[in-house]
Amino acid sequence: MTSSRTLILIKPDGVRRGFVGEVLSRLERKGYALDALKVIPPNVEKLEEHYAEHAGKSFFPGVISYMSSGPIVAIVASGSGVIEGFRALAGATNPADAAPGTIRGDFAQAPSGGPIENLVHGSDSADSAEREISIWFPEL
Repeated sequence: MTSSRTLILIKPDGVRRGFVGEVLSRLERKGYALDALKVIPPNVEKLEEHYAEHAGKSFFPGVISYMSSGPIVAIVASGSGVIEGFRALAGATNPADAAPGTIRGDFAQAPSGGPIENLVHGSDSADSAEREISIWFPEL
């Protein structure tokens, strides 16, 4: 398998609850390189660009509100199979479906009546990774 890169976001709930080190540690223990990392107070325009494929869906405003509720940590990670590997480390999007041992299975929450707080985002394909990296790291 050839080396690739991906965008990982530690979402506001992950930052607020103190899981930045845990996520970074899991990435490093898996053998992935951390190529770029920054703490960002996200603005609505960047979030709307990032989540553009969901514009117009009923949950879109809630996602934008949740993701703009505090700082995020944006990471570019690389390594063999990093896209699929990180998504496996992250676990299922819905915390109720995420297996123990995954980031979401161990730490994510689904508050009653609120948006799912699932701690992390990872690109789902090489094309998405490049598009998303250009949004959060235009200097790369």
